[in-house]
Amino acid sequence: MGWMADETGLGKCAANYEPLTPLSFLDRAKGIYTNELAVVYGTHRKTYAEYHERVTRLASALVKAGVKPGDVVATLLPNIPAQAEAHFGVPACGAVLNTINTRLEADTVAYILDHGEAKVLFCDPQFLPMAAEAMERMSGPAPLVIEVPDDHAGVHGHGHYQQYEDFLATGDADFEWIRPEDEWESIALNYTSGTTGRPKGVVYHHRGAYLNAMGQVLSWRITLRPKYLTIVPLFHCNGWCHTWMMPAVGGTVVCCRDITAKNIFDAIADEGVTHFGGAPIVLNTLVNAPAAQRREFSQTVEVFTAGAPPAPATLAKIEPMGFNITQVYGLTETYGPATECTWGPQWDELEGDARAAIKARQGVAMPFMEGVAVMDAEMNGIAMDGKEQGEVMFRGNGVMKGYLKNPEATAEAFKGGWFHSGDIALQHPDTYLQIADRAKDIIISGGENISSVEVEGVLMAHPDVLLCAVVAKPDEKWGEVPCAFVELKDGHSADEASLISFARERLAGFKTPKKVVFQELPKTSTGKIQKFELRKVAKGL
Repeated sequence: MGWMADETGLGKCAANYEPLTPLSFLDRAKGIYTNELAVVYGTHRKTYAEYHERVTRLASALVKAGVKPGDVVATLLPNIPAQAEAHFGVPACGAVLNTINTRLEADTVAYILDHGEAKVLFCDPQFLPMAAEAMERMSGPAPLVIEVPDDHAGVHGHGHYQQYEDFLATGDADFEWIRPEDEWESIALNYTSGTTGRPKGVVYHHRGAYLNAMGQVLSWRITLRPKYLTIVPLFHCNGWCHTWMMPAVGGTVVCCRDITAKNIFDAIADEGVTHFGGAPIVLNTLVNAPAAQRREFSQTVEVFTAGAPPAPATLAKIEPMGFNITQVYGLTETYGPATECTWGPQWDELEGDARAAIKARQGVAMPFMEGVAVMDAEMNGIAMDGKEQGEVMFRGNGVMKGYLKNPEATAEAFKGGWFHSGDIALQHPDTYLQIADRAKDIIISGGENISSVEVEGVLMAHPDVLLCAVVAKPDEKWGEVPCAFVELKDGHSADEASLISFARERLAGFKTPKKVVFQELPKTSTGKIQKFELRKVAKGL
C-alpha cells in the first residue's frame, strides 16, 4: 500500500529515522538557549546549559545506583526543580518515571510502589513520614530513598537519607544519555485515581509524550520563550506534558510549590509568566483574592483549565483581569489534555453568559489525536444536535500504551479500536463536544478525582452504618466535594462529626466527606440506590 514500484535503497537508516522522544527537545535547547533561563524557583535560577548538566548528572547517578533501562523510578515531590529534572533525567538513563500523587494515603502509595516495582524514590521531607509508613506496608523490596529538601520553602532535610544535591554530585557531567531504540519504549507510569478498587498504572511511550508536547504548542498558540508557571501538579499526567514541551520552545519553567493567589500574582508580575494550566478552583482563587495580594501586569496570561467547566461568573470576572481562558479536556490515559475549545472569530463579540456557554465546551481534538468522537453503545456516532448523549472515545498517538500488568482492563478500554473514556457527552452542530456527566460517579474536587465507590466502602465499614451513598455536592471553593447520605442500622446512632473523622483516619483528606446527611436512601424496585435523586438533594444543601 502506498509504496512505489521500485523503492530500492529507500529504507530507514540512521540518517533519516530517529525514534521520537522529548529528550531531543532538551538536547537541542542546550545549544540554542544555552544561557537563557530554563528553570526558576526562588534563588534557584538555572540556564539551559545548567539544566542539561543537572539532568545528565541525575541520569548518570541513577545508573551508578543500579537503575537499568526499563526500571521504574518514583517521585513524591511537589512542583519543585527536582521534579522537572526527573522528567528528563529518569528517561535519559532508560528508566520509566512514576510521579506519585503526594495527596494519597500510605496504603495506596505502598500499592503503587509494589505494583510499579520502583527501584528509587525521590521524596520531599514533607512526605517522608507517609512514605516511610508506605514502605513498611510494602510486600516487595522497598526503593532506595533520596531525600529532596526544599530550603526555599523552609522544608529542610531530615538527614536520614542521601540528599538530592549529594546524589547529583555522584553523577558524571559527560554521561551519554540512553535514548530509546524504539519510540514505543515506556517513558512514564501514572496511576489513575481508580473509579473502583486499586488505581491502574497508565503507561506512556516516548512517541506519545513527544507528540502531545508538540501538539499543545500548536493548540495553545505558543510562541518562543514562554514563561510557564507549574500549577498543574507534575504528578498529574506528567503536568500535561508541559515540562517536556518547554525546551522545544525555549521556555522557562517557573516552579510553584504552594498554589496561593499571592504566589501566582507574584510569579506573573515578577517572572513575567505567560502561561499556566489549572482547575477552575485556581481561577476562583485569583478572582476572590484580596486587593493586597493582587499585582499589576501588562501581558495577557494564557490559561488552560480542565477538570470541570469554569463557571460563567468566574469567567466574566477573570478575563478582564488579563487572563484568556481556554477549556481543555482529557484523562490520564490521554497524557492529559487531548481536546480544547478552540476559539473562533465568530464568537469574538460574545459577552457574559453567551461567551461562557461557548467556553464551557470541551471542544475538538488537538492536532496529535486522530479521532475524538461521541458514540452510542453500538459505537455509532451520535446526532450532533446538542441533545443526544454518548460516550467520549479517543483514537491516535496521544492514547496510552495500556494499563500495567492488567491486559483485561487494557483490552476492555480499547474495545472496537477506540479508547473508551467513560465520560458522557453531547456534541453541538459545529462538532464541539461538551461533557454531560462523568461516568461511574467520579467527584472532581479541586482537580482531584475522588471515587464515590471508595468513600462509600470506607463508610460502610463503620459499625453503625447500614447503607451509604456518596455524591458530589457543589462547592464554591473546590468545584464539588463529597457528600455522604447515610442510613443507620436500627437502634444505632452516629453523628456527622464521628463519621467524618472515621473516614479521615482511612482516606486522604481530599476524599473525606465534607457533609453527612442522615436519611432513608431512595431505591429502585430492585433495591438499587438512586444516586440521581441524591444529587438533586445535594445541589440544594
